[in-house]
Amino acid sequence: MEPKWLEWAKQLQSIAQAGLTFSKDVYDLERFELIRTISVEMLSHQTGMDKEKIKDLFANEPGYATPKVDVRAVVFQDNKLLMVRENTDGDWALPGGWADIGLTPSEVAVKEVKEESGFDVKVVKLLGVLDKKCYPHPPSLYHVYKIFIQCEITGGQPMEGIETNAVAFFSENELPTLSTARNTKSQIEWVFKSLNNLQEPVYLD
Repeated sequence: MEPKWLEWAKQLQSIAQAGLTFSKDVYDLERFELIRTISVEMLSHQTGMDKEKIKDLFANEPGYATPKVDVRAVVFQDNKLLMVRENTDGDWALPGGWADIGLTPSEVAVKEVKEESGFDVKVVKLLGVLDKKCYPHPPSLYHVYKIFIQCEITGGQPMEGIETNAVAFFSENELPTLSTARNTKSQIEWVFKSLNNLQEPVYLD
């Protein structure tokens, strides 16, 4: 789904990052640094963003390049889906965010629901692990795996969070404007299929 120039730039960045991590030869290190610079220039040319800003966001990590992990909680009540309105774009998303170091995916899901919606939940089932590039999200500098975890409300009450300004439940035919950087219409349609179907196998990719 993502444009080829973005795919190429991310691949170049990944090659450069691995090369800078594992190479010992000074000339190879110089070449890998050049590859990283080219990837930054490609992004800057295509997006109009400042090169230094891109470098800080896109080419700032050492070590072998790996995907980032985004955890999304799927919570139903009376056949309606819990969603929160994001401060950043004013649109709606499943509670969730980047995985935290030191927490399991389940712990991240529980924490994010509490922080963004006010509800206490327990984890019921892993629904799927999706690759962001396979869905119509806006272009992203990072390669992202999205983990969807179904949860059940055990307590709490609706409450806005630091990053959210509204909490509500929606039926499948009354969905709000979605924050497509976080979840797409096809993903929301897919999670509705999981409602009352705990025997559905985990979805991959």
